[in-house]
Amino acid sequence: MLSAHQWRQDGVPVPALNARIHPHYGVFPPTRNEYVDLVATARMTGVRTAFDIGTGTGVLAAVLAKRGVRRVVATDIAPQAVACARDNIHRLGLSGRVTVTQTDLFPPGRADLVVCNPPWLPATPSSPLDAAVFDRGGRMLSGFIRGVADHLTPGGEAWLVLSDLAELLRLRTRAQLLTEFAAAGLAVRGRMEVRPRPARDARDLLAAARAAERVSLWRLGPENGG
Repeated sequence: MLSAHQWRQDGVPVPALNARIHPHYGVFPPTRNEYVDLVATARMTGVRTAFDIGTGTGVLAAVLAKRGVRRVVATDIAPQAVACARDNIHRLGLSGRVTVTQTDLFPPGRADLVVCNPPWLPATPSSPLDAAVFDRGGRMLSGFIRGVADHLTPGGEAWLVLSDLAELLRLRTRAQLLTEFAAAGLAVRGRMEVRPRPARDARDLLAAARAAERVSLWRLGPENGG
């Protein structure tokens, strides 16, 4: 709780924004920058509207707005995350471009780009903060994959930011992920990958898996090219 208070008061530096993000208690802080950097550097052309699904602190919505997207709709199912994202968007002076709304997954309408960084591990969360790490039964990931094509404009693209930690821990296989893409009628248009800085805490029981971890930005679109 003391750390959470300090983070909210002082903010967490985000180099991609050249600014700080202030996480509220119960909202996962963007202390790992690799997933933010992927969204900040991925090739993006002709994107006027974007959705950020499961926005959390609002960091990815802010990155998209800073990159020039005129209209960003950020969503989250958790009221504490919605309040947090709105606070950060206001602090960054981006309220004219970014709207934050409370909903389960997608807002109404379609966008040129739909971004999602879901919880990376298919397991049961035990607290609101855990919900940013553990996705009960893979519900959010599967919901995003199954529904995103219906929320893309013609020629639009979905960016799924996902660690392979679940694969390394044998909680999900790469084949299962690719099968889900195919079942939803999604084609992989490309993938960027980055290796996170490994954990240095010897007490970290996941240290071995984290040492081999990769975080990917999957570029997805309808198989029919629509």
